Amino acid sequence: MANNTGKKFGGREKGTPNVLTKEVRAVLKAVVFEEVALIQDHLKELDPKIRLQILIKLLPYVFTKLENLQYNFGKT
Repeated sequence: MANNTGKKFGGREKGTPNVLTKEVRAVLKAVVFEEVALIQDHLKELDPKIRLQILIKLLPYVFTKLENLQYNFGKT
């Protein structure tokens, strides 16, 4: 019989992470931190053109995008 009351019975509490998800995130986090530590060495081995393309793609993750500002210097 279906539960039509809207109340939850059994299972995890709301907001409790799945154990497997928690473990996978921990492993991925460790891998990413290790790769970030080695990224400078990896970039040095690349062709300068490719290295620049990669750096351009990584910039938005380090710096916020600047807006185009238009100044009105005494012009009305």
